[in-house]
Amino acid sequence: MRIQVRRTGGFAGIERFAEVDTSGRTDAGEWHALAEQAVAGGRRTPPIGVPDGFSYQITVDGRTVYCADPRLSDAQRKLISRVLKEGA
Repeated sequence: MRIQVRRTGGFAGIERFAEVDTSGRTDAGEWHALAEQAVAGGRRTPPIGVPDGFSYQITVDGRTVYCADPRLSDAQRKLISRVLKEGA
C-alpha cells in the first residue's frame, strides 16, 4: 500500500509532501487499518479551513481525500503525523 500526504497552508504557506510504501514492512497491517480509517473520514473535495491552518490531501493507493485543521479525525491526525515523520 502506498500512502501519500500533502500538507499545504499554515502561517508560512510552505507545502510538505511525504510518502510511505508499506510493502515488506512488519507493521503493514497497522498502517493499512489506520489508512482505511483516515480515508473513510475524508472528503472528496478540499474543505474550507481556518486562517493559517493546514489543509491535507491524503492518497492511499490512488484514492484521494481531503481534510483540514481543526476538523481532523483521530485516525487522520495520527496517519498524517506518522507519514510526515517516517515518510520520504
